[in-house]
Amino acid sequence: MKLPGFVRENPALAAFAFLATATSGFGQTFFFSVFGSGIRATFDLANSSYGLTYGLATLVSAGVLLKLGPLADRWSLTAITTLAVGLLATGCLLIGLAPHWTLLIPGFLLARLGGQAMLSHLGMTVAGRYFVHSRGKIMALTAAGFPVAEAILPATAGLILVWGGWRLPWFIAVAVLLFAALPALFLLARNAAHPLQMKTPAGSAPITGHTRAQVLRDRGFYRLLPAALAVPFTVTALLFHQAAIADLRDWPPERVALAFTGFAAGHLLSLLFAGSLVDRLGAQRALALGLTPIFSGLLVLAFTDQSWTPYLYLALTGVSLGCTGAAAGAIWPERYGIKHIGAIRSVAQAAMVLSTALSPVFIGAMLDAGASPWLIASSLAVLVGFSALLVTTVRTPRSAA
Repeated sequence: MKLPGFVRENPALAAFAFLATATSGFGQTFFFSVFGSGIRATFDLANSSYGLTYGLATLVSAGVLLKLGPLADRWSLTAITTLAVGLLATGCLLIGLAPHWTLLIPGFLLARLGGQAMLSHLGMTVAGRYFVHSRGKIMALTAAGFPVAEAILPATAGLILVWGGWRLPWFIAVAVLLFAALPALFLLARNAAHPLQMKTPAGSAPITGHTRAQVLRDRGFYRLLPAALAVPFTVTALLFHQAAIADLRDWPPERVALAFTGFAAGHLLSLLFAGSLVDRLGAQRALALGLTPIFSGLLVLAFTDQSWTPYLYLALTGVSLGCTGAAAGAIWPERYGIKHIGAIRSVAQAAMVLSTALSPVFIGAMLDAGASPWLIASSLAVLVGFSALLVTTVRTPRSAA
């Protein structure tokens, strides 16, 4: 079978980037969500205590990523992969072994740091660093690892814990990570050029790009960042509190569950054209355009309450998740070069992790205060719309050595 042209630039690293994001699923919220009731029952934890423990671990992982993320610019790909998978596997092992709830804290921290933070960061960094042509398509392929993991990991873990308890899937996760994922990632990364030794395609000059310090002094970065964070922030808030929103609207649980198939379908289908959109329009314009579906979906949620409302608003949200995932991944190497892309992406990734830790708190406070779905959806729509408008004000930065 003939590979697509954008993959032929480096098939092994294209597969590596996809597998890294898919493997990060063991440290993502959608995987943890399967075990909530079992863990709370075992350690007699209240929902608030469990949520606080998880949220704090996520916040700390965002801070640690700012230190570890730049290692992707200085270490070999195999070395940084070993660190990321090792952190994730250790976290899974601690969670599975935890004799007391306090051991969940380092377990959550290491799993979130190695999975959601490091492996996601690594997959997108590889896609941005090693691919020059059709970078948008490569970013879309890399982002496809997330919905694939969403489709496989929670369902598989749910089946296992039915007959083996909530600890067994974590032990199986350790085995999969160490004996399947890590060797496969090693095999795919074995010929990757060291970041410090990379040359331009002509081989005549070293790779150039802005440093993280230069990026942090660029006002354009702070105008682009809200657009890159808008969809993860909104999606995490809505999905985390979906049951509460459904109760306020009197939607039966089966309707909401079925509507999530539209969310997944929108996410996957958008990845089929998101890469081409980024390559044709540029990442900056594609990022602003990619916020349009979720903005429309939030307006649907705010102003309609029909049987079709959850299907439409979740499908539109899924489309934006795919579009902005590809655009947000491509915008940093496109704008700032690839020499220090690991350090630059670590800032954006840490900000994303931080935003997804805070958004459930923000919407939860609104719900506790008696806010209606109209007010919640309208508020989020304003944030998304403002983020899209900010993107249109950003100019191209000066080149850097």
